[in-house]
Amino acid sequence: MSANEHDMQRGLKNRHIQMIALGGAIGTGLFYGSAETIKLAGPAITLSYLIGGLVIFFIMRMLGEMSVDEPVSGSFSHFAYKYWGEFPGFLSGWNYWFNYIVVSMAELTAVGIYINYWFPNVPHWASALVFLVIITLANLVNVKMYGEFEFWFAIIKVVAILGMIIFGLFLIFSGINGHATGFSNLWVHGGFLPNGFKGLILSLVVVMFSFGGIELIGITAGEADNPKKTIPKAINQVMWRILIFYVGALTVMMIIYPWNQVGVDGSPFVQIFSKMGISAAATILNIVVLTAALSVYNSGIYSNGRMLHSLAMQGNAPKIFGKINKNGIPFVGVLASSGITLVAVILNYLIPGKVFMYLISVAIIAGIINWTMIIITNLKFRKSKTAQGEVDKIEFKTPLHPLTNYISLAFLIMIVVLMTTMDSMKMAVYVLPVWLLILWIGFKVKKSAH
Repeated sequence: MSANEHDMQRGLKNRHIQMIALGGAIGTGLFYGSAETIKLAGPAITLSYLIGGLVIFFIMRMLGEMSVDEPVSGSFSHFAYKYWGEFPGFLSGWNYWFNYIVVSMAELTAVGIYINYWFPNVPHWASALVFLVIITLANLVNVKMYGEFEFWFAIIKVVAILGMIIFGLFLIFSGINGHATGFSNLWVHGGFLPNGFKGLILSLVVVMFSFGGIELIGITAGEADNPKKTIPKAINQVMWRILIFYVGALTVMMIIYPWNQVGVDGSPFVQIFSKMGISAAATILNIVVLTAALSVYNSGIYSNGRMLHSLAMQGNAPKIFGKINKNGIPFVGVLASSGITLVAVILNYLIPGKVFMYLISVAIIAGIINWTMIIITNLKFRKSKTAQGEVDKIEFKTPLHPLTNYISLAFLIMIVVLMTTMDSMKMAVYVLPVWLLILWIGFKVKKSAH
């Protein structure tokens, strides 16, 4: 143990935090989940990402407002605890942990799907197990190792998406063998909104999964070497990154390829290039989508270890999760979280092929709880600062507060209502009250034990 077994290291530089923020936003939701949204919205998928991205940007600003004011590790659980009450702190911490466990499972499942592009006979569970072990070991070395891993994972994703956009633009304007694709794919297959506004609105559900994990910027606050500078920068850049990486990449894809020919048995990006006969691009992209899934899994293991550590410090989780090794890693939390994601390996063994959408639906619900907690906690934080006469000292204010808080909240409620109308999503909505009840019981047990 280190001199103080509860101290984390501030080993993350600005470049790490920038890339962690980006890495969290570019994962399987974009590379694989977008196949589901394309089916619902057609070319209007670009509009879906624009709407979802705007709401997420507001929520990130709310988290940023609090994180810059008070940079702590395990941030929004800490803020909910301080400004709202004991149970909200308990709930948001455990729910965030649960959310990332489910997201990590979804990413592991996607890894199996991508490996099948090269090795169709390798079962999904086997690939998942191999990568689970490698990434867990990397997370146990030191926080800088995690930062470096994530930095390079994210660089690969960013370069690939930019390359794909540039290559796509080349196909649009000059084409292969002189045949430019032009823009007609945006409207000739049933129009820009082939399934009407209903399709557009429904697609927002899967779009929101893509943005899950973006709030990781707030979790890194406790390990950033200059949080007052790096966090506002990272959050403000989220918006244009969403525009370029989501909206830009998908617009190009929708222009060069008919939306109604994209299947759901692999990444739409890989499928499009492979069906166009550009196998080298398809292979490179498959390496990229695999990297993307591993990157989000890497972030999941990282943040789950930190969240369990934060919960243990609050007395909301067993004390053992507060233990830190000599490298400043909450190793018990990391190992426990990694061990639970083994469930994904078992699920892929038992029900191969169906796991991904079930996991996505549960992850969306858990994500909505997280974002709702951030919105309401921010309202309470602002109320507390106003009461203390310190509201002018807030350095990084949420734009149009509190209007943006209420708009974002209404949007999230709409997403939950929409989920009840979708067969693959319904189950998660029914799981919601059960999960909240489990957390309430856990909280009561904890209270009676103290």
